[in-house]
Amino acid sequence: MNRSPLARCLPLVPLALLAACAHQPGGSLVVQQQEDCPLQMSNGQTLVLSLPSDPTSGYRWEIREGAANVLHSLGPEVYAAGSEDGLVGGGQSTWRFKASAPGAGHLMLISRRPWETGIAPADIFDCRVDVSP
Repeated sequence: MNRSPLARCLPLVPLALLAACAHQPGGSLVVQQQEDCPLQMSNGQTLVLSLPSDPTSGYRWEIREGAANVLHSLGPEVYAAGSEDGLVGGGQSTWRFKASAPGAGHLMLISRRPWETGIAPADIFDCRVDVSP
């Protein structure tokens, strides 16, 4: 199926808007890789964490530590396919959090196949989060 160039770009609009807000005081902080850590946030600021994901391979991201003392989840994981047909291949898994209290916390996610036990994770996202008042 051929889609117009505009139709192909529409799924990218929300990410572009989030990126535009990333450096505004009190705006959203967009994180897409381990190298973005550690995080310095202000109380009330929103964190948008977006990691490469391919659930068709069986690998899923799991939140192991959610920095619950400083972050509040704003909803479940949202997956967006990266391929045009939306059926096969990798995409992005995104979570949203709000800095809810000053202090330090630890945000850790692992990527693994849930049915495989005793096997090291395929990938780890491990990040210190510091929230100022």
